[in-house]
Amino acid sequence: MADEDETSYQEAKAIKEAAEWVLRLYVAGQTRNAVKAFANLKKICGEHLEGRYRIEVIDLLENPQLAKGHRILAVPTLVRKLPPPVKKIIGDLSDTERVLVGLDLLPAWKGVGNDEEEKRTKRQSGDI
Repeated sequence: MADEDETSYQEAKAIKEAAEWVLRLYVAGQTRNAVKAFANLKKICGEHLEGRYRIEVIDLLENPQLAKGHRILAVPTLVRKLPPPVKKIIGDLSDTERVLVGLDLLPAWKGVGNDEEEKRTKRQSGDI
């Protein structure tokens, strides 16, 4: 298990250090969720990608044919085009930890789930 964790960590580190990140945010107009998703994405990129990213906002109200061609089923949807592989995250991107794990900027074993597991353990032991 330790070898798998180290491999996952090394893969996440290599992806994080990729030269250029191309992120596409698919929206349908300037809705509250679209604006929130863009703001959350800018914050995450500014903190974790240090200027090595490009965000492309694609408004499906202006180009509805792109939804089918790019397999977008809900908006807002974030698509990581580069570095490969392609990743998709649906929603307003407000759960930073889940977005970082979804983009492979944070290994899953270090991110999502640890807080819940810790809370469950504390509840069972009577610490909460």
